[in-house]
Amino acid sequence: MAPSAAPGTTERLVIENCAVATVDARDTEYATGHIVVAGNRIESVGAGAAPEGLENVVRRIDATGHLATPGLVNTHHHFYQWITRGLATDHNLFNWLVALYPTWARIDEAMVRAAAQGSLAMMARGGVTTAMDHHYVYPEGSGDLSGAIIGAARDTGVRFTLARGSMDRSEKDGGLPPDFAVETLEGALAATEETVRAHHDASFDAMTQVAVAPCSPFSISTELLRQGAELARRLGVRLHTHGSETVEEEKWCHELFGMGPTDYFESTGWLGEDVWMAHCVHMNDSDIAAFARTGTGVAHCPSSNARLAAGIARVPDMLAAGVPVGLGVDGTASNESGELHTELRNALLINRLGAHREAALNARQALRLGTYGGAQVLGRADAIGSLEPGKVADLVLWKLDTLAHSSIADPVVALVFGAAAPVTLSLVDGRPVVESGRLTTVDEEAVARSTRDEARRLARIAAGA
Repeated sequence: MAPSAAPGTTERLVIENCAVATVDARDTEYATGHIVVAGNRIESVGAGAAPEGLENVVRRIDATGHLATPGLVNTHHHFYQWITRGLATDHNLFNWLVALYPTWARIDEAMVRAAAQGSLAMMARGGVTTAMDHHYVYPEGSGDLSGAIIGAARDTGVRFTLARGSMDRSEKDGGLPPDFAVETLEGALAATEETVRAHHDASFDAMTQVAVAPCSPFSISTELLRQGAELARRLGVRLHTHGSETVEEEKWCHELFGMGPTDYFESTGWLGEDVWMAHCVHMNDSDIAAFARTGTGVAHCPSSNARLAAGIARVPDMLAAGVPVGLGVDGTASNESGELHTELRNALLINRLGAHREAALNARQALRLGTYGGAQVLGRADAIGSLEPGKVADLVLWKLDTLAHSSIADPVVALVFGAAAPVTLSLVDGRPVVESGRLTTVDEEAVARSTRDEARRLARIAAGA
């Protein structure tokens, strides 16, 4: 049971006259409803006008023409890639990585902070209230990269999970990253533990959490996987990595380990309710059953999977088996838009190209993937992902009465099938992060300038290497 609003909370925000999609267990919706926010908690949600007699209402919003939903939850991203967008545009995953790792290995703290600001700003402006970043490139002498990313998330005002990544298998060991781009096993584990102890908040309404996140089978040793899992469980945090993304990865795992990715992960302690993996495109029936049996979650990244020609993940089969599934932007070097609300539509459309055709996903299932499903995957479904009394006030008002959407009668269908809807209001922890399509917490133009400048600086450094 989620804690209720703090005793003595008096300041309230009231939203009325909007359609409401709660994404609760019953998919409750109101054609015209209200939401009352008290402090940082949702106090009430229901049909019609807000209750009479509310005290200390500091703001009342007439949301006619809008749809209210839970804030979107991003479950997989690589913020640093914001400053290498538009490169290697005709490559599969392995060739793309080989092409970009030499550039990525030259990032520094200023670049990472600017890239994180750009990534976060773009997502927040598009309705993301909970973001995550899987950062795994830590060149020696590059500065406090984890601190830069966490600071950018704090400044933007979004709820955030840093998946502190790592790599210790370089080219000399048969991996893909350059030798100078990886950490040692001992160094990676020590730095990850330090990051968890310094930044992870386990509280119900935490704004910052940390997960243990070795990068992928082809860039980490078996020992880093095994000891990383042990470290995460000793510290009581979640585990994240890439899994079953391409046919090349499947072949690579069989050649090196004598088994497929899922069996390999299970052999190293990497299946469980505290684990979520990105992509999971090439999963057979037994793989899906193993994820369902263990409660392992999936971050589905449809645009990135298509951009890199990785394939179509079996999301309908995963959902039918009971696998927790959320949506991910993935890094913006493989999804240049950097937005999650477009992934609602892309998840639905791409999955309809698969075996289930028109029955693959519907609009409400797509919305659930982007909200409650993501909350499940991040282990935060008690606090976020649906509009219910007692949960934290992370919500979005989507404007649906303009030319782009006004002739679509069903607001959820309008949001998912239609053009990208403007965000009139986005609340995180009860505080406005977006108002009338503009960020309230950071200067968008300044962020655009800094990301452009840092992208050019990185390109110059990489060209001169």
